[in-house]
Amino acid sequence: MSSSVPCVVLLYVLLLFLRQNYGIGSPKTRCNEAERQALLRIKEQLYVYSFRTESDTEVGIDLLSSWGEEEEKRECCEWIGIGCSNNSGHVIKLDLSPSTLSFQTYDYVLRGKVSSSLFDLKYLNHLDLSNVEFAGEYFPTFIGGLTKLRYLNLSSTALTGDIPPQLGNLSSLQFLDLSTNNLESKNLNWVLHLSSLRVLDLSGTNMSLVNDWVHVVDYLSHFITNLVLSSCELPDIVSPSFANSSKALRVLDLSINDQLSESIFQWLFNYKSSLVHLDLSGCGLPGSIPSGFKNMAALTYLDLSWNDFEGIIPESFGDMVSLTYLDLAQNQLKGFNPHSFKNTTAIAYLDLSYNQLKGSIPESFGSMIALTYLDLHGNQLNFLNPKSFENMTAIKYLNLESNHLKGSIPENFGNMQSLAQINLSNNELEGEIPKSIWKICELVRFEAYNNSLGGELHFSESSSNNSCANFPMEYLDLKQNRIMGSLPNFTLYPSLVELHLSSNLFSGISQSIGQLSKLEIMDFSENKIEGVLSEAHFSKLFNLNTLDLSSNSDIVLRVDPHWIPPFQLQYIHLESCKLGPHFPKWLQTQKNYYELNISNCGISDYTPDWLWNFRSDLSLLDLSNNQIRGRLYDIKQSVNFSYEYRRRYPDVDLSSNQLEGSVPSFLLQVTASLNLFNNRFSQLNSICEAIELIPLIFLDVSYNQLSGEIPDCWSQARSLRILVLANNKLSGKIPISIGFLVSINVLHLRNNNLTAELPSSLKNCTQLVIFDVGGNKLSGEIPTWIGTSLTGLLILSTRSNSFNGSIPLQLCHLVDLQFLDLSSNDMSSRIPNCLSNITAMKELNRIEEASYGADPYSETRGQQGVPDDFNREKLVLMWKGTISEFKNVGLLKSIDLSSNKLIGEIPKDISKLVGLIALNLSKNNLSGHIPQEIGQLKSLDVLDLSKNHFLGHIPSTLTQVDRLGVLDLSNNNLSGEIPRSTQLQSRDAASYMGNPLLCGVPLPIKCPNGKVVTTSDEAIENHGDDGFISKGFYISLALGFVVGFWVFCGTLIFNKSWRCVYLKLLNNVGDWAYVTSEVGKKKLLQMFRS
Repeated sequence: MSSSVPCVVLLYVLLLFLRQNYGIGSPKTRCNEAERQALLRIKEQLYVYSFRTESDTEVGIDLLSSWGEEEEKRECCEWIGIGCSNNSGHVIKLDLSPSTLSFQTYDYVLRGKVSSSLFDLKYLNHLDLSNVEFAGEYFPTFIGGLTKLRYLNLSSTALTGDIPPQLGNLSSLQFLDLSTNNLESKNLNWVLHLSSLRVLDLSGTNMSLVNDWVHVVDYLSHFITNLVLSSCELPDIVSPSFANSSKALRVLDLSINDQLSESIFQWLFNYKSSLVHLDLSGCGLPGSIPSGFKNMAALTYLDLSWNDFEGIIPESFGDMVSLTYLDLAQNQLKGFNPHSFKNTTAIAYLDLSYNQLKGSIPESFGSMIALTYLDLHGNQLNFLNPKSFENMTAIKYLNLESNHLKGSIPENFGNMQSLAQINLSNNELEGEIPKSIWKICELVRFEAYNNSLGGELHFSESSSNNSCANFPMEYLDLKQNRIMGSLPNFTLYPSLVELHLSSNLFSGISQSIGQLSKLEIMDFSENKIEGVLSEAHFSKLFNLNTLDLSSNSDIVLRVDPHWIPPFQLQYIHLESCKLGPHFPKWLQTQKNYYELNISNCGISDYTPDWLWNFRSDLSLLDLSNNQIRGRLYDIKQSVNFSYEYRRRYPDVDLSSNQLEGSVPSFLLQVTASLNLFNNRFSQLNSICEAIELIPLIFLDVSYNQLSGEIPDCWSQARSLRILVLANNKLSGKIPISIGFLVSINVLHLRNNNLTAELPSSLKNCTQLVIFDVGGNKLSGEIPTWIGTSLTGLLILSTRSNSFNGSIPLQLCHLVDLQFLDLSSNDMSSRIPNCLSNITAMKELNRIEEASYGADPYSETRGQQGVPDDFNREKLVLMWKGTISEFKNVGLLKSIDLSSNKLIGEIPKDISKLVGLIALNLSKNNLSGHIPQEIGQLKSLDVLDLSKNHFLGHIPSTLTQVDRLGVLDLSNNNLSGEIPRSTQLQSRDAASYMGNPLLCGVPLPIKCPNGKVVTTSDEAIENHGDDGFISKGFYISLALGFVVGFWVFCGTLIFNKSWRCVYLKLLNNVGDWAYVTSEVGKKKLLQMFRS
């Protein structure tokens, strides 16, 4: 018993020794404790950043959760991203790349600092920290001490600074990727020591000072196989190398180095026998593509896209028999050589997009039997030659978009049975789509929008005649064509996801559309579809999120009132369809829509309460042009509208309905655009109920029945850019708080009963472009601050008020003003001489401005909260004798000062406003002569100077204004004859009536003495400025001479007695003349003698 005790003790000590030294009796752990602690220190320097929440932490996210101190995590060799040696147990691999940690870089990213504990992992031969963001960190020099490294990837880590020369110590390194950082390298000497290197990627490294990079590459090419120097700011080659071509270099990427020139090719052709992959894209290389490529027999991949190559595609490409990938996109190539691709039977990928290729596609394309990808979009090709495609049996992707292709789609397109995607959009193709295309069993995506395709769609309707039971088509876009007939039977196309058939001439829809269970987008808008759509047309559309049937006025949507659709729509556009007269109840089942447009749908009903429970991401609600009636009560919202991540507030359009009562405050507080035009609303005081700043940018309550004073609470609406309260019954003063609208561009208050003076607070609205207060009862003088503070005004209208005093000279500071209407007031001053300072009226409208440049709403239209189709910006003006409302007044350059008490003469400088379309100075007390310079206003369409006190002649220069449509000079004191010209004399006599001293056509009063007043053109034609000397003068002179001569001479010839008397008279005159001359002669001689 006693002897057994030492044995037990000895056995215990032995087990303890074996457990501590060999792991016997306990779980085996390979992980080295020092290395495990180093890894934990590395983890401490890292954290997860979430792009979802834009924060450094997110609940439950730990990309390195397997790393820890816990007992069950002690084995670091089993941690994610860690690899250990099977022999020694040392950590030899550290990989924290997204692919290893299984996360998407757009969701999460690891961030932190480069831990010096990496140096404690001395046995590392594989280090991959790609996409770990070390923002602001300099390149760690201690990496050069990890001499066992064979693989190093630090790409996309946001490292900065110089690449340390210590990297040259990594003599075992075979793979090095430092791309997409903020690094720079002033020389590449450190690379020369990496004799084991096979792959080097320095993309994005600044190497602008490395002038000898070519020689370094020549040295590396003896052992390196893949070299990527993209976006390195490489300097141009100074002295190209002519080393022999026995190289190891197979892949070379020099893309996006715009300092390189065409001299690069002389160097590159040294590698003609080794290079298989060459990328020179984005280098801006000029000139023609060199013919030397024909000698690069090994080349299989060539990318010359995004350069400035010109001319034609060279014939030499036809000799590159090994080429499988060729990208020449984004150059300026003009055409093809007939033999450019004669022997390129191996080519599988060909991109010639965005060049200037003209003519037809060469027939040599038909020899590309291996071609799977062909992109020719963005060129000027005009013809589809069927022979160019006859042997393309392997092609899967064909893009011919945005050319000038004419004619029809070749029938043999249907022979390309491997086609998965085809795009023929934005061309001029006509005719019917060949039936063979609909039988391609691999076709997934077909686009041919914006052509002139016609006929009908002939989908396959029976699988018995086809090689495939169902067709895999997912995307079909044929919008903006002329295709007619009923929509086809979709039975054999169950995979359809998107259908874009808008802007065609389709006339009907079959119920087969309802069987497309994968369909997400259905757009049949702007067709001529008619008939009744029932539940059967939507029965299995479980995934539908976009329904657009708008602008099909003959569609009747007739479903059971209690119908529950199988879908949840995000975009609902049913404009002009027949949904009424009751509000569609099935819309209540739709909980996820961003846009709802049921305008002009014949709804004559009250709006249900549930409609106003807006989603936080609602962007559009359009119920306009219906007969919706009743009051909109303020419904207590169950949704909080102050969302932290709210992208935008919705646009709500309730215009042209029969809504009444007070404008509800909740609509003012939760919308960016609120259009209540043409309703029966009577109060706007609810804007004062807003506690916080309201998000409104656009508010239109014009053509309603608003009464009382304008509420004085506009300080809560400082985001407002367009405010339209025109054509109501508003009274009282314009509130001072309007001046808080410092961002406002458009203010329409016309046709109300507003009184008093314009508040001076309006001068704070310095962004105003349009200011219209016409048709009110405002008084006082027009403020001078309009010209000094509202300097961006394009349109100013104060017509039909009671403004008095003078026209402020400061209005001449409004150099951008295009429309000035101060008519129908009580102003009594002279017209300012400085109106010629208004630059905009001195400029002629250019053709391009007809659509864009002169639009005064271009500052606001289309912005968030401002409708793209905002076109209710009417202005009231006297036009061609009648008061009219005008839309889209951007090109109308007009001055209207009529119906005031203005005195004095018309300033001559007004003739400098050569862009004027209309000038109305009628019904004033103006006097003096109409200036001759007025003929310089050659753009005038309307000139009204009636009911003044002008005197003198009508300026003959008016005959030069050939665009003049309306001219009224009546009721003045003009005199003389109306200048002769079709422009002035073809008008109605009413244009000149009330001028007693005026005569000539078209007036019934003839001018006395047959006096003729000519135009300046006629004076030039008659060789003088004297109106008396004319063609008629010379004709009369000649006739008078002939008649007088023969009357006198004929009498003497045929009457003997008159002849004798005449001859006797001549003798007596001769005798008298002789005697008189002799007597005078003697008297002169006597005078000289004396």
